[in-house]
Amino acid sequence: MEKKDWTKLSFSYSKTNTVLTCLYKDGKWGPIESQSADTLNLTVFSPSLHYGMSCFEGLKAFRGADGKVRIFRPDENAKRLQSSAGFLGIPCPSEELFIKMCKQAVQENLDFLPPYELRASLYIRPILITTIPSINLVPQQDGILFMVITLPVGSYAGKVLDPIKTVIARDYDRAAPNGSGSFKVGGNYACAMYATGVAVKQGYKDVLFLNPETKNIDEFSSANFFGIKGNKYITPDAKTVLPSITNKSLRQVAEDLGMEVERRNIPVEELPAFEEVGQCGTAVVITPVKLIEDKTALAAETVTASYAYNDECGPKSRKLYETLTGIQYGEIEDKHGWCTIVEE
Repeated sequence: MEKKDWTKLSFSYSKTNTVLTCLYKDGKWGPIESQSADTLNLTVFSPSLHYGMSCFEGLKAFRGADGKVRIFRPDENAKRLQSSAGFLGIPCPSEELFIKMCKQAVQENLDFLPPYELRASLYIRPILITTIPSINLVPQQDGILFMVITLPVGSYAGKVLDPIKTVIARDYDRAAPNGSGSFKVGGNYACAMYATGVAVKQGYKDVLFLNPETKNIDEFSSANFFGIKGNKYITPDAKTVLPSITNKSLRQVAEDLGMEVERRNIPVEELPAFEEVGQCGTAVVITPVKLIEDKTALAAETVTASYAYNDECGPKSRKLYETLTGIQYGEIEDKHGWCTIVEE
C-alpha cells in the first residue's frame, strides 16, 4: 500500500482495501463477501435509485492510547438501522450480523485506521439497498444488499472545536410532521441540500431547521442541536429529529459530569438564554456555534435577529467533547461499556 500522508486527512472520499457485502435472498442472509472494488453492478430499476428505498448508518473506529482498536456503540447503530429499515418495510440484518461485518470491515482496512496521535478515526458506513428491478412503490422483501464501507477521516467541520456561523431556515423544512425525519433513510438528506447550499453561498457553515408544526428548534442539516444554560444540557425532543447516538452519549456524559439534562421543546425565543450552543453527531462529534442569524426567508438579505455566542468553544462543550472522545480513544474508563474491541 502507498504510504498514507496523514497530515492531509479530511472528511472526504478515499479508497480503502475492501468493501463487505451480504445479500438477503430467499428469506435469509447469505455469506459475507469481500471485494476490492468500490463499485457495484446494480440494475437501473433499483427502487433505491428511484424512490430512495435505502437506509444507512455512520459510526467510527478509533486507535486508542493503549494501541487497541475500538468501535463506538455499534449496537446502537444496529438498532437504529433496524428502525430505519422497519420504516421502509424492508428486511434488515440482525444486530449480530451488523456488528460482525463492521468488525470485519475494520480488520480488513486497518491500514487506513489513523494513528492514535492524530486523533482521527476510521469512518464506517453500513448501507442497505434494494437490487431487484421494480418501478412499483412496494417495499421489496428479497434481493436486499447490506454493505459496509470504510474510509479514514479527520474533522468534519475543519479545525476541531472551531465555532461556526449558522442561519435559521424559516421557509424550508427538513422533515414532514409524520414523515421520515427520525429515520436515517436516503431521502432525508435531500430535503436539506438546497437550503444548505443557499446558506453556504451567504457565508454560513450550516442551516438550523425548525419543527414544521411548532416552529421550535429541530436540528441542523446533518447534526443535532444542543444548548448549555447554567449547568443544564438541553436538546430538542421531537419526532422529526434523528435520534443521534452521539447526542444520546453526550446526555449520559453530561449526567456523569453532574449536569442536568433536559429533552424538550426549545422555542427560537430561548436562543438568547443559552451560554453555549453546538452541533453534535458522529461526523461532527461537537462543533460549537458562535452565531445564529434569523431571517424572514433564507435568501433574504436582511437579518431580523442575531444570537451570538463564544468565539471560542465554551468550557462545558469542551469538557463534554474531551470526555466523550477520551472514552473513544481509551483514555477514560468506559464505564458504560460503549466500546467494542476489534481483534487484530
